[in-house]
Amino acid sequence: MNEIELLAPVGNEEALKAAVENGADAVYLGGKFFNARQSAANFSNEDLEDAVKYCHIRNVKVFVTVNVLLDEMEINEILDYLIFLYNIDVDALIVQDLGLVKLIKETLPDFEIHASTQMTVNNLQGVKLLEELGVKRAVLARELSLEEIKYISENTSLELEIFIHGALCFSYSGQCLLSSIIGGRSGNRGRCAQPCRMPYSLIDLKDDEIVDDIEKQYLLSPKDLNTIDYLNKIIKSGVTSLKIEGRMKRAEYVATIVSKYRKEVDRLLGYSADNITKEDKREIAQIFNRGFTKGFLFNEKLSNLLSTDKPNNRGLCIGEVIGNNKLGIKIRLSENLTKGDGIRFTDINGRDKGLYVKKLYEKGNKKDYVSGNKKVLVETNIKPKIGSLVYKTSDVQLLDKAKESFLEDKKRIGVSGAINIEIGKKIKFHIWDDDGNYVDIESKALAEKGRKVTLKKDKVIKQIKKMGNTAYYLKSLEVNLSDGVMIPSKVLNEIRRDALKKLDEIRENKNERSLIRKEDINIKGKINKNNDDSKRNISIKINSKEQFNKLDIKRLDRVYLNFNEGIEECIKKLKEYEKEIYYSTDRIIDDNDFYELDKLDKLDKLGLTGISVSNIGSLKYVKDNFNIKIHCDFGLNVFNSLSISQLKKLKASSVTLSPELTLEQIKRVTKKSLLSNEVIGYGYLPVMVTKFCPIAPHNGCDNNCNTCKFKSGYALKDRMDMKFKFTRKNKITTIYNSQALVVVEEINKIYDNNIEYVRLDFSTELEGINEIQRIYYDYAKNRIESDEVRKFVENFKNKVGITKGHYFRGVK
Repeated sequence: MNEIELLAPVGNEEALKAAVENGADAVYLGGKFFNARQSAANFSNEDLEDAVKYCHIRNVKVFVTVNVLLDEMEINEILDYLIFLYNIDVDALIVQDLGLVKLIKETLPDFEIHASTQMTVNNLQGVKLLEELGVKRAVLARELSLEEIKYISENTSLELEIFIHGALCFSYSGQCLLSSIIGGRSGNRGRCAQPCRMPYSLIDLKDDEIVDDIEKQYLLSPKDLNTIDYLNKIIKSGVTSLKIEGRMKRAEYVATIVSKYRKEVDRLLGYSADNITKEDKREIAQIFNRGFTKGFLFNEKLSNLLSTDKPNNRGLCIGEVIGNNKLGIKIRLSENLTKGDGIRFTDINGRDKGLYVKKLYEKGNKKDYVSGNKKVLVETNIKPKIGSLVYKTSDVQLLDKAKESFLEDKKRIGVSGAINIEIGKKIKFHIWDDDGNYVDIESKALAEKGRKVTLKKDKVIKQIKKMGNTAYYLKSLEVNLSDGVMIPSKVLNEIRRDALKKLDEIRENKNERSLIRKEDINIKGKINKNNDDSKRNISIKINSKEQFNKLDIKRLDRVYLNFNEGIEECIKKLKEYEKEIYYSTDRIIDDNDFYELDKLDKLDKLGLTGISVSNIGSLKYVKDNFNIKIHCDFGLNVFNSLSISQLKKLKASSVTLSPELTLEQIKRVTKKSLLSNEVIGYGYLPVMVTKFCPIAPHNGCDNNCNTCKFKSGYALKDRMDMKFKFTRKNKITTIYNSQALVVVEEINKIYDNNIEYVRLDFSTELEGINEIQRIYYDYAKNRIESDEVRKFVENFKNKVGITKGHYFRGVK
């Protein structure tokens, strides 16, 4: 069986101790900047250095998250940060940005890189690309099944990491723009506002009515992942690291979850005979749960994946409201209740209410604790709904137990030693640990002959054994004493302290690195090309032959065809007009879908210009199997010139820049770009790409998408009455923005920023395609005046509403 790492989340120093003391093999954490959990407390540089020392001494690895997309102006700053992390001996970096991977490999080539789940690594081809780039580990997408993971592990040398417990994202990680589009807080920049945990209603777009009373429900809120019962199968799949989610969680959560998974992993690896008990599972659920699912790992039915009635902690049911009086509510308990516990129930108006138990009574007597199967009164002025179930959301006894586990440093490293004390000679002390670290220490003073009192062996052992304030304990000590020798206890104490301090220093520098200075680094591949010869091209992406038939082929320069039925006829027609023709692959491609791309050979012979890819696996497959131009779409999150340089190295000829960039940012990026640059100028941007289906819990269905009436023609309406259309194709749901991106009035400014292609993205539209195309194309080619454009925009805005996206506001 392969080595297994238990990887714990750490959001602050208290959680760090909780993780280490409860058995984590490694921890992942973030600094104050450049990480995808900016709302966590995180670690200052000084705190990071202390954290690495603390962990390394205790044989725990430290991975630092640098898993955001980099702004062009941050490149110099992040290099300073990377050098700092390297010099304090961080074990690995967790990275999303392909450009950052390039920077690390060129400047700090031996710094271990883990590809973040934000890279959307969901197939073997993607893993193979990461191998090619020198990445050590891939954090696989949470949407993969165990069978898919096993297939990948059998065909790669890369370490694989998967999530085993905690919150699930509704969207594929790295493919979500919902928080960014709604409120300017980008998940790709560590600022996700979690709009997936907000209520939505299902709307039929034909009549704008709510469907089947699906109103103000949490249609995008997944249950929490829990695989404690399935670890044996997970370990056998070939993964290296078992990752617990939760950098935003409190230390007690980290302690509880890590300890339970440590217990089960140790049992499965043969280190312990202790089984996970019902009480262990109760504590896992009690510390936090939104309802549990075994997730896509074990092909959970779509209808069982979402928690549509409640987006936050459910707690555990402990009883029922049976009445109330002027003092409070009466509860018949099925489980124990303690003063200080948090509970929730429904009030007389049907609203969810919560409180902490401050005063608790049984039979009129004040109590600190009442066991199950008894009636109690909890003091409150909230009027409950009689018959409401009562849930314990916070268990003070469990929290105290968890806190107790990390209040003191109990994790100790065993050391062995040998000491030689001879009259007239310096004392020689040798100490070593089980990891092969060895320390030799000599005393400054010479051992002397005792006059009245001489040193005994047990006294030496007693003094050397005093390691209480350190991370060590003495396993064994070989003592060689001259007869009649004497030295003061303070000399033994000093030699012990010096030896352990030196051992600390060796263990802290786990990776045996030499200090690096910025001036010693040669930054390769600096690029400096100004794309002033912009050609003011219009490109168009369509998803069906029906949309193609609406196009004016004369009014486009490049087209992306994201469909198969009737595509040959479309290519032939486009070739007559000598247009650039790209086949557009989907953003999510599973391993069993790649054979479909082999059919592109036939299209290539018909005159295909190139293939557009949105996934690192697709990029790998196309570059290795086709001699054709490659366009990299915005699913690859191109945010800076380093990413463009990386993609050029991987045979790309053009890129679509991230729709989260402002015009100012675009200008800085394209000044250094060696590829043709494209931006989205029109369209309902896809704000989520997901394997989940928001309607599955109400249909009780499981992937029978071909016959589902909800696969198109419906939308999700939020609290602001904005409607987000969604479609389902090939078992993937795409949710589109509520407003169309319309920036035709700004098109001259866009082209002036070294952009060669402005793209019109037609997602589900069938009406108005020709007119939108005409206005954009003719204005780009200076055939119409701004007055006509302004009138078009006003009409469009009055009909459906528009947005200018992030071109002028940017993201946090």
